[in-house]
Order: sequence, then structure tokens, then C-alpha cells
Amino acid sequence: MTSQNKPTRAPSAHIENPGGWRELFSGEHRTAALVLAGGVALYAMNTFVTAALLPTTVADIGGGRYFAWVTTSFMVASVLTSMLVARTLASHGAARAYLLAFLLFAAGSLGAAVSPTMEALLGARILQGLGGGLLAGLGYAVIREALPEHLWTRATGLVSAMWGLGTLVGPAMGGLFAQLQFWRGAFWVLALASGVLGVMALRGLPHHSAESEEYGGIPATSLGMLVLAATAFSVAAIVPIGWTAITAISLGIAFLVAFVVVERGASSPVLPHITYQRGNPLKWVYVTLGILSAAAMAEIFLPKFGQELAGMSPLLAGIFGATVSIGWSTVQLFSASVDDERIGRLLMRLGPVLVAVGLALFTASQFSDVSWIAWVWTAGLLLAGAGVGLAFPHLSVAAMRSSTDPVEASKAAAGVGTAELIANAISSTFVGILVAWGGAGLAGSATMGAGLSVLGVIGIVTVALAVRAHPRRHRLPLA
Repeated sequence: MTSQNKPTRAPSAHIENPGGWRELFSGEHRTAALVLAGGVALYAMNTFVTAALLPTTVADIGGGRYFAWVTTSFMVASVLTSMLVARTLASHGAARAYLLAFLLFAAGSLGAAVSPTMEALLGARILQGLGGGLLAGLGYAVIREALPEHLWTRATGLVSAMWGLGTLVGPAMGGLFAQLQFWRGAFWVLALASGVLGVMALRGLPHHSAESEEYGGIPATSLGMLVLAATAFSVAAIVPIGWTAITAISLGIAFLVAFVVVERGASSPVLPHITYQRGNPLKWVYVTLGILSAAAMAEIFLPKFGQELAGMSPLLAGIFGATVSIGWSTVQLFSASVDDERIGRLLMRLGPVLVAVGLALFTASQFSDVSWIAWVWTAGLLLAGAGVGLAFPHLSVAAMRSSTDPVEASKAAAGVGTAELIANAISSTFVGILVAWGGAGLAGSATMGAGLSVLGVIGIVTVALAVRAHPRRHRLPLA
């Protein structure tokens, strides 16, 4: 990184409490931290803002038959560009890569704000998704470029906490603009925020470009397989349960298998080569991160269950719907403050346990008819969210430190965002199918909780594989 493009850092000897939150938000690092967090927050909020606005939007411009595709188009485009994060970063440097992402997201937001038809809105959502996928991946990848290593855990905790913040702010913002019958205003706000953050990125992030040829060509076949998989899973979420949905799920799984097969033999894979090395823990880090991300997908249906099963008001149901994210965001700020290696490993192992136990408690309490049972549901969901928050920062930093090679390490860091987006695409389908299979009312809620609890149990196994002792060259590094 050239000296003129890289912000100068004070020697660590002169920093009070090096690695602490105060240093992260100091004048030297504040702008970078806000850009990294703001990009992910925009992505996370956008999904929930749009969901809250859609009924009002359809009433205004029509196109109800495309209702589900408003989310699907954004998600598939996001998955595509999330896999190009490392190459974009290498080619353009952190500042210009972020500027490109914010410009795409702003262009999509402006397009949505002025869309006269639902077809035009779908095109705008694709543009938003292309920018959003870059934002989600850059939020982790640029931590290595913009901040000193002793701040990585704090910065990772801050960035990943934005996913939870987005699920809190997004529905409220969307609901407010829908209530005002001014759904276009929400997209104007998103476009404005993108512009401000883009300027901040140019001012506060390094402009240095890595050697782009080190990354090889664009892995078109791998990208195609993963986009097809995401599309198939998304289709499965919007068609009636039956042979059509089963076929879509089967195709999604087949495309995922094909992706792994292609990746293992590719000279320029999407994920770092070490992901596919025998005995390397990085693959299990990614799988565990995906499982933890999936737990939050329960929030798609929680507002509905809160109103229908517990008689909550729409406002209270909206708050109830963010329960997992509240637990995730709150606990993650504590977990990201832990620097001890042994405690970090313990938190990584404990995370999936709490997810499984919390969701099992939510499931087991579904059929009780006592008046205060909703408090038990809330406790279970908060516990599950706490499990995500405990493990997520340390798993993310473990991915960043999985290689001493800067190119492979950059790919590994960018892969954190890709793993999240792929997991969200698949798990949103999984949750929808669980609810549909369970049927209306309590049975659907219980089936959803049970299925996600089983995922938590699987996470207990995958995190054990991620942190177990390996030969020195593969041993998983931690904060």
C-alpha cells in the first residue's frame, strides 16, 4: 500500500487500550469504520424496507404477480457480485471498489424511486442487488486493508452487528413511509445515504490496488453454477409445495454440488484454494457461518406468528420479529471485545449450542396456552440470537487469518459475505418450506423452530471441525 494512499497510524505504544472500541472510532479510523458498517447496514435494511413497502407499492403501480420476484431478483444479483469482491478490490483498491458499490446501489435505489411499473422496479432491484452484493462482501474484506490487525475483531463485530441493526431499522423505516403513502421516499433516502457513504469511502479508505493478475480470470463457470443454485432455491420459495418445489430444491442442490466440483479443479476459484484442501478448517468456518446466519431467517415469519398466535399488535409483532437480531447485535458487541484465544474458541463452540437450545425452547413452548407463553418464545429467540452473536466475530476473523498469502487471505475474508448471502438465499427457502409443510398456525411455527434447531445441532458439529487441532500449517488462527 503506498504511503500517500494509506492513512498513517500512530505507533501502538502511544495508543491507550490498543484494540479497543475507542481506537476503532478514533479520528484515524472512524471514517473507515463507518463506511464498512454503513455499507452492510444499507444492504440489510434494504431487504426489510422493501418488504414493508411492497403492499403499498403494488397498490400504486400494480404488478402483484411479481411480488416475490422483487426479493428474488435482488438476492440473485447480490450472490453474483458477492463472489467478485476480491477481484474488484484487487483491481480498483478499497476506496474505488466501495465507490462502485455505492454508485450501483444508489442507481438502483433511484430507479426504484421513479419506477412507473413493477417491471421497471424489478430492473432497479437488480441494480441494487449488484451493488449490495459488493457492499456485503467488502464489509469484511476491506477490514484487512483499512485497519490494523489488532482491530480486526472489533471491526468484524461492528460490521456483522449491522445485519441485526438492519432488521430493526428496516421494517420501521419501510412501515413509516408506507404509512405516509410515500413508498418512493424510502428509496430516495437509500440513494442519498449511498451517495454520502461513497464520498466518505473516497476520503477514508486506501486507494492502493493489489496486483489484479494474481487473482486470475473471472470464474464464469463457478459463478454460473452458484447463481443457478440461488435462483433454483428462490423459485422453490415462491411456488406451491409439491413436485414443482421439490424439483426446484433438487436442482438447487445439484447446482451446489456442481459448484464445489468445478471449484476444486478450477485454476481461479471463487473461494480461496485452501477452502478445498484436505484437512483445512476454512470450509467448516464458512458452513458454520452459514448455519448461524440461517437462524435469523426465522424473522421472516415471526411478525406473522406474533399477530396470529399471540394476538400482538402490528407494532409489537414487528418488534417481536426482530428478537433474534436483538440478541445477535447486543451480544456480538460483547463477544467482539474478547481477545483471549481460549475464550474465543469457547465462544465459537458455544454459539451453535445456544442457537439449538434457544430454538428448541421456542418450538417446545408452541403448544402451551398460558397467557405469558409469548415471553418464553421471546426468551428462546433471544438465546438463539445470542448464540449467533457469540460465535460470529471470531469465526469471521478466523477466516481472515486463514492464510499468510495476501491474495488467499483477501479471498477468504470476502468469502465471509458470500457465505452469508448464499446461506440467506437457501435458508429463506428452507424456512418457507418448513412453514408450508407444518401448515397454518402453531404447527407451522413449531415446524419452523424444529427445523432451525436441527440446523443448530449440525452447527455444533461443524464448529467442532473448524476449531479442532490440525497440523500447524492448517491450525485455525483466532483473535
